[in-house]
Amino acid sequence: MAPGVARRARRRPPRSVRSARPVGVRARSAEDWWWDRLAPSGSGYHLLQSDSMLLVLPGPGPARTRVQRRAARRTQRPVPPASRAAAVKARPRPAPVSEPQQGPDPGWGDRIPLEILLQIFGLLVASDGPMPFLGRAARVCRRWHEAASQPALWHTVTLSPPLAGRLAKSGAKAEKKLLASLEWLMPNRFSQLQRLTLIHWKSQVHPVLKLVSESCPRLTFLKLSDCHGVTPDTLVMLAKACPQLHSLDIQHSMVESTAVVSFLEEAGPRMCKLWLTYSSQTTAILGALLGGCCPQLRVLEVSTGINRNSTPLQLPVEALQKGCPQLQVLRLLNLMWLPKPSGRVVTPGPGFPSLEELCLAGSSCNFVSNEALGRLLHDSPNLRLLDLRGCARITPGGLRDLPCQDLEQLHLGLYGTSDRLTLAKEGSHLLTQKWCHALRELDLSGQGFSEKDLEQALAAFSVTPGASHPALCSLNLRGTRVTPSTVSSVISSCPGLLYLNLQSCRCLPRGLKRAYRGQEEVQWCLEQLLTGPPPSS
Repeated sequence: MAPGVARRARRRPPRSVRSARPVGVRARSAEDWWWDRLAPSGSGYHLLQSDSMLLVLPGPGPARTRVQRRAARRTQRPVPPASRAAAVKARPRPAPVSEPQQGPDPGWGDRIPLEILLQIFGLLVASDGPMPFLGRAARVCRRWHEAASQPALWHTVTLSPPLAGRLAKSGAKAEKKLLASLEWLMPNRFSQLQRLTLIHWKSQVHPVLKLVSESCPRLTFLKLSDCHGVTPDTLVMLAKACPQLHSLDIQHSMVESTAVVSFLEEAGPRMCKLWLTYSSQTTAILGALLGGCCPQLRVLEVSTGINRNSTPLQLPVEALQKGCPQLQVLRLLNLMWLPKPSGRVVTPGPGFPSLEELCLAGSSCNFVSNEALGRLLHDSPNLRLLDLRGCARITPGGLRDLPCQDLEQLHLGLYGTSDRLTLAKEGSHLLTQKWCHALRELDLSGQGFSEKDLEQALAAFSVTPGASHPALCSLNLRGTRVTPSTVSSVISSCPGLLYLNLQSCRCLPRGLKRAYRGQEEVQWCLEQLLTGPPPSS
């Protein structure tokens, strides 16, 4: 050996031989490590991998694949010792091992128990309705399809033909196509249906309601909006087949009065809610109510349709109190109501002891007076909402004599009258002094109270009984003569004020005449009134 070669051999350090991985042994992945670390064999737990988390659940887990079991045994098998030279000679080139893809487990949805899925789906259906969620969830997997097909989730359904509003022939075809689907859906999905709404049905209302009467015995609420062809036999058949049906809404639908009267005669003792559209046929329906066919009625709403009916509605107050003594909500919306006098000697009726809401709002002036309002509410101490928008003949003195002491919402706005026709009034302080402790919403829009009268009225909110903050959260002073000092005082006294309307207020600076929504905007208005320079009016 040459001297140079021997010298280099002495200087070269010994080469370290790395231990080679046995042939066929797969490298342990992160999933295997977590599996053995968090849920070892025999511990009674198993892992469940979702999109963004790793769950450790009790109970036996799903069986691992054959390849995973073999790889786990090979990694636990001890490697026999071998000589360094033999390991170096026999060291093979390791074959490339593909790393397992760390993706979502495609079968995690099937492992959720059906009871838990039903609870989750029930929460979503309660907030957003069954459609379109249940239809989309049924396409995820078999377990989700089974959960979404439970009739208990399909308790509220709205049915409308997809071609509603187009040509008559196309609409009829769409209704027949949907009817063919309902023949299977009614017994298989809607058997526990409770609330049903039909919209824009023109020709197939009778077959649909026939299917409902045959397959939905738990129905409690029915709404027909813009529907035609409802016959007396249809509603009577539905009333007999659905013993729990207690609410009917037929607003904006062409339904014969004889059909509604026949329905009320059959289901009247259990009826709780009724919505009607005023027309020439409403008189017969109201006559049935006055006759006492619905003694348990709690909600009655009569409103005008798209084409406003100018015929006055004559409704005897005392007869309605006798026919519907349990009434809690009475709404006569946008009607020209004439309270029929009971004779020369006015005998007070039994009243509405359970009445909580009275709405006589209209877009134009009506004929409701203090005397008619007193006849309605002379025995209603539990009234919480009083909506008299458009009732220009009502005065604060008449409202002061009402028996209710805890009124929460009072709406006296005049929206359909001109400023020239608005009469000057006084006595607004009579309202606030009586109800300042309970009022949450107050609407005085368009009322002709003077500056001093409004100042005295709104000053009642600064002195509340018990030294507590007033509950006022909405105040509408649009078109009134309120002054800047009065506005700043009421904002300072009501920290919970969330809505303030100052549009068209003549006595305010021009830059502040708008509506304020939210506590931040209301406080900004207060700062402008206190610190900002008053703009030119």
